[in-house]
Amino acid sequence: MKLHDLRPAEGAKKSRKRIGRGISAGKGKTAGRGTKGQSSRAGGGVRPYFEGGQLPLVRRLPHKRGFKNPFRIQYSPVNLGRLAVFEENAVITPEVLAETGILRSPGELVVILGDGELTKPLVIKAHRFSATAREKIEKAGGSIEELAL
Repeated sequence: MKLHDLRPAEGAKKSRKRIGRGISAGKGKTAGRGTKGQSSRAGGGVRPYFEGGQLPLVRRLPHKRGFKNPFRIQYSPVNLGRLAVFEENAVITPEVLAETGILRSPGELVVILGDGELTKPLVIKAHRFSATAREKIEKAGGSIEELAL
């Protein structure tokens, strides 16, 4: 085989449609545009928004107001009552909370909230603590450590 022998496979290359070149070409006279009307004219057709006078879809849908703050920090809340399952003086980190199933993943930002009672001292490491949670943890003899975001 030589370079001059190379050619596309049979039927791989289609010749372009020659529109408006007489009746025998199959696309003569109206050139496949039908008869009369906006779409048959050069430069014709409706703009994308226009639906023939019907109220356009964009205007029929309810307008969503407000915006989504791209700088919002999303914390996963954990109440003190859920930490009662740990032994005394246990070190609780987001990784430990994820292992026990309290959090979905260890990479989540955690805020400890003061709902529930804490009877044993615990060492809790989280990204944020509420004022009541701090109070209850220190009252139970535990300690807190705020992790960097």
